[in-house]
Amino acid sequence: MKPARTAPGQSAYPGPAWQSQPWSGRASRPPPLERLGRLIARRRRLAAALLLCLAAALAVQQLTPGGPATTTVMVAARDLPAGHVLGAGDLAPANVSPRMVPDGALLPESGSPAAWAGSQTSGPVRRHEVLTDASLLGAGLLTGAPAGSQAVPIRLSDPATLALLRQGQLVTVVLSSGAGLDGPVNNEVLAENVPVLWTPALTQSGGGLFPAQENEGILVVAASAVQAVQLAGAISRGKVFLILLN
Repeated sequence: MKPARTAPGQSAYPGPAWQSQPWSGRASRPPPLERLGRLIARRRRLAAALLLCLAAALAVQQLTPGGPATTTVMVAARDLPAGHVLGAGDLAPANVSPRMVPDGALLPESGSPAAWAGSQTSGPVRRHEVLTDASLLGAGLLTGAPAGSQAVPIRLSDPATLALLRQGQLVTVVLSSGAGLDGPVNNEVLAENVPVLWTPALTQSGGGLFPAQENEGILVVAASAVQAVQLAGAISRGKVFLILLN
């Protein structure tokens, strides 16, 4: 059998079938969704693990309680002595549980720390203790006292007694009077079981409820309206002494 004739320059043996097909320039690519499906199929274990981690994270987020509610109050930045005049750096804001906020607490909303500058502490204050209106000398001295209580200043005949007093100390006020040097002495109870609100020991030099030169022998007690009348001007009727109660 004779081979077929070929044109000049043409091979007598045909090449592979693919060489006879026209070349399109690049291979066709599958659609994006199909490619994503193939990728997920190849990485199905990894995808399952990622989905499990995502589900676990969502469950933990739902089960974990949110942060506790807090209220910002003013606290002592350091230990403060009784009668201390507040200045810069003595107070600082702190977040505490709303259940721990006492009545009359100093709140940042009511003023900056400078708003209380110059006020005096009515007693010693520990570092980080929440300050209230009762912590400062002023109207807060009668906080917690029975309704109708009044702050009454008393001048003692023996100023040395003041060294034995502290804030909150209960005392009985006695008026001692007599007719002349050799006459009989009459002791009259003016007020019983009244708490001490203030003494000069709570005042630093240069400040206080009274001028420094008039502080000698002075204290302030909380008394009822009837007791206040008895205590007013008692020193002019005789000698005023205290009985310290336990």
